[in-house]
Amino acid sequence: MTRRKKIRTLFIAIALVLAAIVVADSLGVFDSRPYREVPHGNHSHYVPHDRDPNIPISDFPTRPPREGERITPTGQIVPDRDEDQ
Repeated sequence: MTRRKKIRTLFIAIALVLAAIVVADSLGVFDSRPYREVPHGNHSHYVPHDRDPNIPISDFPTRPPREGERITPTGQIVPDRDEDQ
């Protein structure tokens, strides 16, 4: 393999790894929050990963949960039950 082919192969490999990282990040693989932000017009809704599919996105809160709060699968912000223990 010539030096030029090695450089080209290395460049392609790095580009593929970067593309894979970008795709994984866009899918939320690196997101540790228990909810995701869903843009909706000029505002966003905050939706838990385990949301009830029968509840429309517009029924979810437009602010993220504060410290000690969580969003239920039906869209209510409630105290986090882990904080009570």
